Amino acid sequence: MSNALRFLKNLSFPSLCRSPHSAISKPITSMEVEVKLRLPNAVSHQRVSSILSPYHLKTHAQENIFFDGANSELSSKLAVLRLRFYDLDAQCIVSLKAKPVISNGVSRIEEDEEPIDPSIGRACVSDPWRLLLIDSSRVIQRVRDEYGIGEKGLVCLGGFRNVRAVYEWKGLKLELDETHYEFGMNYEIECESSDPEKAKDLIEELLKSHGIEYSYSTVSKFAIFRSGKLPQRFVRAYHARYNQKTAGDLWRTRCEKRDLDGPDM
Repeated sequence: MSNALRFLKNLSFPSLCRSPHSAISKPITSMEVEVKLRLPNAVSHQRVSSILSPYHLKTHAQENIFFDGANSELSSKLAVLRLRFYDLDAQCIVSLKAKPVISNGVSRIEEDEEPIDPSIGRACVSDPWRLLLIDSSRVIQRVRDEYGIGEKGLVCLGGFRNVRAVYEWKGLKLELDETHYEFGMNYEIECESSDPEKAKDLIEELLKSHGIEYSYSTVSKFAIFRSGKLPQRFVRAYHARYNQKTAGDLWRTRCEKRDLDGPDM
């Protein structure tokens, strides 16, 4: 029995989720704007990592788990609920993302997020209906009120793992991702910015100056996960290099080798 379930055995789940002095705050929905550039393979990923190594801040092991209404109440409105666990459950963030648009390597998506107790998050992965009991969560309240989740509640869609290295470079916060799906690996550079075109120009200049191949990302990580296959470009490069290893093996190796810091907020 997991620690989370042992804890829940002795305390009712609602008592963990409610505070007599807490109040639901107003929704804080922001537009997340990010540059997203895709790298073809592990070799390119390693080259970028080496070039940026003097600017390295931290590295996270992330696990992303997604949820929808049992009757597709969220996805039918271009939304999804996500739990993200950092560094072997050091922290958990619940996010509501909606109305994604990605064009010319720039992604825009509505986002509302907040931290929750990781042990509660894990219990919700096992029993998704528990999410709707978290009365103190602004995000969960929005899921209930705005998306009309029915009596059947939420269902877990599964998810994927990601190793994210974070760098501070030329005033930009760069995130170098190595994403582990059951069906393959994906590599990407992300950069959240209020001036995405300027940020994109700087990153492209860096890659071009070192002869590193890249392309504009055309779909989100979640969309790749739901499709069950990698985007067609670069797929051959993945299979040539990783046909002897599973995504889980590679993720575990990364976790063992890297000194992981706490998650950035």
